[in-house]
Amino acid sequence: MEACKPVLSECMQQMKGIQDALDIFNGKWKIKIMAALTFGPKRYTDLQMIIEGIGTKMLSKELQLLELNGLIRREVIASKPVAVNYVITEYGLTVGPVVRELSHWGNTHRKQVMGRI
Repeated sequence: MEACKPVLSECMQQMKGIQDALDIFNGKWKIKIMAALTFGPKRYTDLQMIIEGIGTKMLSKELQLLELNGLIRREVIASKPVAVNYVITEYGLTVGPVVRELSHWGNTHRKQVMGRI
């Protein structure tokens, strides 16, 4: 039984990390927002067009939460009227490999499932 403790401990640590990530990226919108911003700064209306189905209140809420967690930042553009860009932070860029891998897996899965139908 002693030999299982290191494996169990590693497994439990992995579960903690997964839970922390799920706490940040819960719901269906945050990862999509992060994915959109990996392609460069976006205005609010750009994000609304790119992320199909997201409402204005939900987008505002999700942007605030991502900003609160240091993954994105608002950049106010001194223009008339004043405009705001949402930009992924250096820390937010660390999510990029996860987003790309998730996209790759999803596309592969779609092909797999469509091939069986």
